[in-house]
Amino acid sequence: MPSKIEKKQAAAKLRKPPRDFSYTQNRELSWLRFDNRVLDEAFDETVPLFERLKFVSIFESNLDEFLMVRVGGLSDLAELKKQPVDNKSNMTASEQVDAVMAEMPGLLTRWESIFKSIEGKLDTLGVHRARIDSLTPEERTFVTRYFQAYVSPVISPLVIDPRHPFPNLRNGALYLACGLDGVTDEESLLGLIEIPASMNRVVEIPSPTGTYSYILLEDVILACLDSCFGSYKPLDRALIRVTRNADIDPDGEGVEEEEDYRQHMKRILKKRLRLQPVVLAVSGSLEKATLKTIRKALELSRRSVFTCDIPLDLGYVFGIEGKIPEHLRNELLFTPFKPQPNPTIDMTRSIREQVLQHDKLLFYPYEAMNPFLDLVHEAAYDPECISLRITLYRVAKQSRLCESLIDAAENGKEVTVLMELRARFDEQNNIEWAERLEEAGCTVIYGSEGFKCHSKICQLTYREGMALTRLTLLGTGNFNEKTAKLYSDFMLMTAHPGIGEDANLFFRNLSLGNLRGDYRFLGVAPVGLKPLIMRGLDREIQRALAGEPARVFFKLNSLTDREVIDKIAEASCAGVCVDMIIRGISCLKPGVPGKTENVYVRSIVGRFLEHARVYAFGVDSDMIYLSSADMMTRNTEHRVEIAFPVLDPTCRALVHEYMGMQLRDNVKARSLTSDGTWVPVERTGGEKPFNSQEALLERAYRNAEAAPEPVIEAKPAPSPEPQPATPEVQKVQATVIEPEPAPVPQPEPQVTKPAPETSARRDKPAGKTKAIERHRPGRVRMGLGLIGLGLKTLITGKTK
Repeated sequence: MPSKIEKKQAAAKLRKPPRDFSYTQNRELSWLRFDNRVLDEAFDETVPLFERLKFVSIFESNLDEFLMVRVGGLSDLAELKKQPVDNKSNMTASEQVDAVMAEMPGLLTRWESIFKSIEGKLDTLGVHRARIDSLTPEERTFVTRYFQAYVSPVISPLVIDPRHPFPNLRNGALYLACGLDGVTDEESLLGLIEIPASMNRVVEIPSPTGTYSYILLEDVILACLDSCFGSYKPLDRALIRVTRNADIDPDGEGVEEEEDYRQHMKRILKKRLRLQPVVLAVSGSLEKATLKTIRKALELSRRSVFTCDIPLDLGYVFGIEGKIPEHLRNELLFTPFKPQPNPTIDMTRSIREQVLQHDKLLFYPYEAMNPFLDLVHEAAYDPECISLRITLYRVAKQSRLCESLIDAAENGKEVTVLMELRARFDEQNNIEWAERLEEAGCTVIYGSEGFKCHSKICQLTYREGMALTRLTLLGTGNFNEKTAKLYSDFMLMTAHPGIGEDANLFFRNLSLGNLRGDYRFLGVAPVGLKPLIMRGLDREIQRALAGEPARVFFKLNSLTDREVIDKIAEASCAGVCVDMIIRGISCLKPGVPGKTENVYVRSIVGRFLEHARVYAFGVDSDMIYLSSADMMTRNTEHRVEIAFPVLDPTCRALVHEYMGMQLRDNVKARSLTSDGTWVPVERTGGEKPFNSQEALLERAYRNAEAAPEPVIEAKPAPSPEPQPATPEVQKVQATVIEPEPAPVPQPEPQVTKPAPETSARRDKPAGKTKAIERHRPGRVRMGLGLIGLGLKTLITGKTK
């Protein structure tokens, strides 16, 4: 007789059909293949040599974060008696950790070998890293004197014995470890020295003109190790580095009553430094007994210890780029590139007036971020600007944007900043900026409990006489001046009234902690983003079933959401062509017969980090959305994200052109196969190499050079956009995805004015007219239909 539990399990299986795993793969293994793809760039001999070394460093940095966050979190779950099962691979947490650990040795061997190869080639060219075993007499003398003068007074050698227990090794810090032979009959002991993070890690060594020689700080200490432990003699020596679990849920840690959330986050950051170790990296040679002592103290298994013969933490690589001799720079580095002016924007005129005339689309890093930064700075001093509202996720350490927000607050503007303190590994920087902004008079709020605010939105509100106008700025990437020079992202600058009304409602909901807002133009997670994408897919499925051409284009960083994956497979089976560019993780496998044979997935890894998210539906892409969100469950259900439509014909044509250039890439692009591996895109006979990033660089320069000289006028009349920057505009009517009707609509009787026709014009669902139509502005100023609310507007500065 089956037990009650077995009966319940059998009943559950009958209620819920089993998952189909034939066209999906494990997220963690897909990520490892992505990082291996990054390492491929280090093997690419068409990439300048020192740039290849930087890719080796990026690979390691990516892997560190993966171990801290993903493997750290899975290791915690693996301790549970009843482990959750991955819905893409049907693997338990412990099975996933086992699979990751099995892949690691091969990856690390490949990483070590290419580092040695590149360093050897740099050495022959005159960029030389000194090793302890090959120091010349002159170099050894320099190292000894440097150690005695600068290093010895700073370090604190520690002998581990019964009276001095094993210390807490900080996450990611470098330590020198060695076995010690005492002068007494005591057993061999363990010696530890923390490499001081307060000192420069790269120590320049005198070298002939036209060359650059250096030695790492840890090697300086290793070279002088015999003098560090007094009467104790080092028996072996190696550098070690512990990677700890950093997957902390700040909201799950509990905020003390009346505690400032910033203080809570500071406690979380300190805790991260001493969480459970995940792996131990060892560079050098340690006796088995010495290594066992360290491993046991950290409570790590043998498989969690990785050894190599190259430096640990290659972050120093970026610091020596500026030291490369001038005559070698052209050979070793990419040709320097400066983000170009957007040819549709005249920087001698008011940015505000230009956005009121036409939507503007910025495309980083090919175009500069200056129009956005200038607009915010301009608003800080504009007497007609009454409020600035913005969400910030990752901010540059030296941020012109934040300085402008401070200026605005000090000039009497109402400045509201949602600062997300839980942006992983940027928490400390965000805390510091939050404190500065608050001190200046900004209203600083934080994300809702359990939901990070990952949206990139800014709204500037102006009072013109009796009316209000709004400029809404929406991005696919952070408002970060540093990453805008490295990441490929879009920013839309618009005065569209519907988008502005939605943005106003978004900020109001955010301040009230309401995550279930109802929007017409914006798709806002955690409630409205995934349904928007699913309705777009459903529309194309219905077209395909009706025998009409149907197509979907997605550009993402990652695809892991099981519901979206299944809907894409359904679209493929219906005959929809699905083209995707996915930089990182793809839990969907394309080309599986009968399941995903109409799905094509590419990845582009190159000089710039592909970061823009694009969702386009229709053969003519009549619906194009840009977004801050990937199709990952964490984004669609557990974060505050925004997808926004591109309605202006010129901006839509620019996005369409960009999509086409990326799909043409046959140099940096790789195709995902049905077994989950990446292979180079094949070129057909006679097809020329096409690198989309290089082509976009050339296009940015060409457009900037061909743009007409700006004419400075007091009030310039609207003029056509410069021809070089304007691609052929498709004669396709832009549409937006209809929102789901409210369960119980409550229409309010009212009289609405006819609004000017736009490409996004459509019939409004019942109950929505008041929110959208109440204040529809013209191109320069709002209409005068606000008389009934004028007094309230003047007093409160709010439209509702």
